[in-house]
Amino acid sequence: MSKSCCPPTTPRTPTVEIDVDDLARMCKAIAHPARIRLLRHLIDYGDCYFGSLADVVPLAPSTISNHVSILQEAGLIEGSSDAQRVCYCVNRERLEQLKLAVGAL
Repeated sequence: MSKSCCPPTTPRTPTVEIDVDDLARMCKAIAHPARIRLLRHLIDYGDCYFGSLADVVPLAPSTISNHVSILQEAGLIEGSSDAQRVCYCVNRERLEQLKLAVGAL
């Protein structure tokens, strides 16, 4: 019989129900350093027009657009457009859902 490398644990009762597919989608959205930087910038500064995001990550506009799309698809950021520009902000409710789900692991 081999010795276990991990001490025995007592199974715990989950306190928060987790939608594992949704959690995986959000984790995938923040699984790139550029997307984390973009999200942190929006958390720190409120809202931001797309053109200003190039100052946050030194990438081509098309690459930034792709990262923004992934964050939007996960619901972590939202965009609203005026006549010529799109302004992005953090979906704080969704970010809180991410925090709670990760904390419930």
